[in-house]
Amino acid sequence: MRKIYLDYAATTPILPEVIEAMTPFWAEKFGNASSLHSFGREARVAVEQSRDQVAEILNCEPEEIIFTGTTTTSDNLAILGVVNALEEKQLSPNRCHLITTAIEHHAVLDTFKYLESQGFAVTYLSVDKYGVVDLKELEKAIRPETVLVSVMYANNEVGTIEPIEEISKLLQATSYKLKPKFHTDAAAVAEYLTLDVQKLGVDLMTLGAHKFGGPKGVGILYIKKGTGVNPVTFGGHHENGLWPGTEAVPLIVGTAKALELSIKYHVLSIKLVTELRDKLIKGVLEKVPDCYLTGHPTQRLPDIASFVFKGVEGEAVLLRLDAEGIAVSSGSACTSGDLKPSHVLLVMGIPQEEAHGSIRFSLGRNTTEEEINYVLEKLPKIISDLRNLSGGL
Repeated sequence: MRKIYLDYAATTPILPEVIEAMTPFWAEKFGNASSLHSFGREARVAVEQSRDQVAEILNCEPEEIIFTGTTTTSDNLAILGVVNALEEKQLSPNRCHLITTAIEHHAVLDTFKYLESQGFAVTYLSVDKYGVVDLKELEKAIRPETVLVSVMYANNEVGTIEPIEEISKLLQATSYKLKPKFHTDAAAVAEYLTLDVQKLGVDLMTLGAHKFGGPKGVGILYIKKGTGVNPVTFGGHHENGLWPGTEAVPLIVGTAKALELSIKYHVLSIKLVTELRDKLIKGVLEKVPDCYLTGHPTQRLPDIASFVFKGVEGEAVLLRLDAEGIAVSSGSACTSGDLKPSHVLLVMGIPQEEAHGSIRFSLGRNTTEEEINYVLEKLPKIISDLRNLSGGL
């Protein structure tokens, strides 16, 4: 059976060049980057060269780059780290206000929910039917005591790109003495959108290597100089004291190499993936009745095409596609026997019964036109069969 991978938004295969760059640091150059002897110094040089590479791509200073364990831990450190630093300013939870969106990844959303349980006031911004944040709603939500705003760069489920630069300008233009710090989760965008933090105007930005051809188990956190961030884990001086523990040298080296390659192939990737995504969208909407695309029709990532198929369960579609060798993801998550629709789709105003029928296709540089044709051949019959079995449409 042929195997077709269309779940690049979940994770990507490690690029061969990345494996090659990492290989010496598993055994040959295995030193602890904190050791003073030659083995350690060799590892330290590799870490700092990687930091320099990442900083150059993000257009920031090397000391503004922190390597962590995952995108999730980077998100946690960014949000909780800013809040922890407020204690030094003697700002108690009931004197602080935080803003995020209701469509964030759970790495962000659950962190804000935790802070809310600790007494912080949190505003969860809604979005329109395409998943775009309303700038007027954000402007109204800002208070004199607003200390942090977190809005994802682009949504990982439906692909909608948020107006990050406009949000940054809005926050800087506020008349309040306290300017909120601005964090964006950029996990979904590295291969397709600019990562220039000066252009974006963000104070904190998070990335994860496995989303752009790098290894799992390593994350990036950009912290603008002067942004107060205190550690949330303890036990060492590593990464400016913000992420203690022995640096994962091979993973850090692999991260820098993967990011370098993402930028190198940036234009080619956008062209290739956009053409195939549009072919998929056109084909699905023509061949499958009673379905629709979710997310913004044009202001979207090149790699994501997410659909709602009325009258079927997303999990059933996923399993049937998998039986045909096609790997995708569903907008639903099966937890303890309860099928729960995506919180993103519900916030976008999609009815719960329709949100259950969500499937996300996410493409990558390795995706081919032949693979898209195969999906368009198999998908219509799968949807039709499932509807007949359920007595649906």
